Amino acid sequence: MLSRERVDEFREQGFVVLPRLIAAEALASIRGAALAIVDRFDPEAERTVFTTKDRDAGRDDVFFASAEGVRCFLEEGARDAEGRLVCPPRLAINKIGHALHDLVPEFREFCRQACFGELLRDLGYAAPVLWQTMFIFKQPRIGGEVRWHQDATYLISEPACVTGLWVALEDAHRDNGCLWVQPGGHRTPLRERYEVDWSSRTGTLHTIDATPWPTDAQAVALEVPAGTVVVFHDHLPHRSSHNHSAASRHAFTMHAAEKGAGWSSRNWLQRPRLGDFAL
Repeated sequence: MLSRERVDEFREQGFVVLPRLIAAEALASIRGAALAIVDRFDPEAERTVFTTKDRDAGRDDVFFASAEGVRCFLEEGARDAEGRLVCPPRLAINKIGHALHDLVPEFREFCRQACFGELLRDLGYAAPVLWQTMFIFKQPRIGGEVRWHQDATYLISEPACVTGLWVALEDAHRDNGCLWVQPGGHRTPLRERYEVDWSSRTGTLHTIDATPWPTDAQAVALEVPAGTVVVFHDHLPHRSSHNHSAASRHAFTMHAAEKGAGWSSRNWLQRPRLGDFAL
């Protein structure tokens, strides 16, 4: 899947962009499955909001349980002051996570495409396993900003060996909240670590290095067409902006690690009942 030049690019830049890698039929399959999940969603029974503005203080048992489930999380701007939805559920969901690949047939088939395992093996994995998946809606007008972060903050392995695979299900551009990355930023220190005290079931985002986040001048917008796969290193700083446009920016994200790597007991993501999902 990856030429030697593209592997070198990944190692130098911390990411690589593969335009239009995934067929439209495969994209449509998981978009349809995601909308079917949303259509079954009860906004009165499930009211958890996903935001990165609170330094992850709002993570709760619904969020932790989603490691082995399929749960919907609302956009911060989806409810009014009285708690009523201000838009239809299909336009109110921030994301669905985090075991779609285990529990939803369309997502399982999507993730089993040979290209994903081949990409990871080209990057040096011997036996990659998939730990989490997310369908991200980035809704029109209210799709929230995701602040600068590094994936190793939330997925702690020893050695650090998590790789992200971000799939554009729709065209992504500056107006609808595309990804921004810092080329070469994977060589900067890990700035934060999110750890859960399971005795109290509370998570805390710890600052472990004071290195500043990238400036606008250091950031690059990844404006890509639907079907594109962005592969990124777990220390690469990346973010996405608020969606101010009338167009959604659906994306699907997968995070894989090497089979047998140490997985911290303080990770929020734990999968004791599901086991390994090999790629």
